[in-house]
Amino acid sequence: MAIVGMSMALVVGLLLGLIGGGGSILTVPVLVYMLGIPAVQATAYSLFVVGLAALVGAIGYVRSGEVDARVATLFALPSLVAVFATRRFIIPAVPDRLFTVGTVVVTKDMAILVLFAVTMLLAAVSMIRGCRRCVTRSEDRERGNHQRLSVPAVLIEGLVVGTLTGLVGAGGGFLIIPALVLVAGLPMRQAVGTSLLIIAAKSLTGFLGDLGASTMIDWRILLGFSAITVTGIILGVLVSKQVAEKRLRPAFGWLVLVMGTAIIIQEIAGVAPAVQ
Repeated sequence: MAIVGMSMALVVGLLLGLIGGGGSILTVPVLVYMLGIPAVQATAYSLFVVGLAALVGAIGYVRSGEVDARVATLFALPSLVAVFATRRFIIPAVPDRLFTVGTVVVTKDMAILVLFAVTMLLAAVSMIRGCRRCVTRSEDRERGNHQRLSVPAVLIEGLVVGTLTGLVGAGGGFLIIPALVLVAGLPMRQAVGTSLLIIAAKSLTGFLGDLGASTMIDWRILLGFSAITVTGIILGVLVSKQVAEKRLRPAFGWLVLVMGTAIIIQEIAGVAPAVQ
């Protein structure tokens, strides 16, 4: 199972390279259910893997000038504060046992996995349905119909996404890209590039919060998983021109929907025997 889990790192990377985002949503389930890593520790690992992967993906966009530095800074500042504070102070302060319902003990790991599964469901719906308003707004921008930047809205969105990333270890691109298009008025491709840079910054900052909180890190597993993921990204980018991304993204969305539902069922079923 460990070999299969490490092999899945290649799949995560391939998906990131092919669809430009969303593939990292598989990182936590792979780490928890295939490599047997506790949920809190797995979310820390995911932050590093997602941050490194997003950084690799952002390099090309930066070189081609498809990153809006001003919007990235406005979004990233509250996001960095939120994700660091969440990983450094909030997560360590949450007790291992949250509450008891009858004879059932709800643990921190269980709550994080259920919250992560809900995030997977939201991401899945986003990938399946797409964002028609985003496409329309992006096309308007390309025609020269500019939208005024809403600074307060960008700051609030950054705070919300940073907190979510800190809690579940996911990049949150399914929230960031629509926000950058609809709130910040960026064209779609520029929103994708800017999103990758934001995800890289906040995910790696969140991982620094884990280091400050003395979270246990098995560097051998983490660096090995990350190296395989980056290899997958490179391969994915190379073959991306032969794959219809618009068809692949909804298909992957359905997979994420099934997996998110399965995780919720798994966690609920895991406590069912304790009720009897």
